[in-house]
Amino acid sequence: MTMSKSMPHTDPKKLVIKLGGSMLAGLHSSFFDSLKKYLSEGYQIVIVHGGGPMINEELEKNNIAYKTVNGIRYTSKEAVGIVQNALVEKVNPFLTNQLLSANIQTVGLNGMDGSIFESDFLDEHVYGYVGKIQKVHDEKIQSYLHSGQIPVIACFGATSDGIPLNINGDTVASDIALAIKAEALVLVTDTNGIKIQGEVKEEVNPEEINDWINSEDIFGGMIPKVKAAVECLESGIPEIHIVNQYFEGTKIAKEGVRL
Repeated sequence: MTMSKSMPHTDPKKLVIKLGGSMLAGLHSSFFDSLKKYLSEGYQIVIVHGGGPMINEELEKNNIAYKTVNGIRYTSKEAVGIVQNALVEKVNPFLTNQLLSANIQTVGLNGMDGSIFESDFLDEHVYGYVGKIQKVHDEKIQSYLHSGQIPVIACFGATSDGIPLNINGDTVASDIALAIKAEALVLVTDTNGIKIQGEVKEEVNPEEINDWINSEDIFGGMIPKVKAAVECLESGIPEIHIVNQYFEGTKIAKEGVRL
């Protein structure tokens, strides 16, 4: 993944990086080196994280079944507190401590008090206690960026009256990227990008993605990931990257766009 190194000092470019939960326990030192490189080049970075493996482990300990619906984790009333504990109390501190140990200044955040983002039910009948973001408070995020910190945001929120909500991490990342006018949204996963018939595609466009969804070459958890990417493109984010922790993978951009 390459970016332009030249930028006005008064208008730093921004990256939103979404870390899949499966990546968190095995991040290589080169990942943190890459973050430092982008910071040294003047980029401001926001990290959004999930926590799938930790959530699954905690649900299994409590004998609570789990499933996905349309690529989104169904979250029952009995599961939502366990999801909250895994994301907010375990994964978020673990990741912020890793960054601090690598001498990267950071602050751990979530959407539960509404100060970072406000949320409401996505569709309680279909998904249970799963939320969607209603509003991102970009000025609050900007304040952390201006202070030289990387906000590390857990994909968990609450309704205005305090009902906890699990939120898909890819959509949280895309909503935040749009709100802060990020140069790029980077989805770091345990795959090397979009793989079609065994081949990783280095560059794709939205039309190809729609065709692959229809043909079921793209399926499962990759569907909300690429849909969020396309929505970001349509809304004005110049490019989306689906990469591994070495920042190798697929760039998604509108046809003809070369940044």
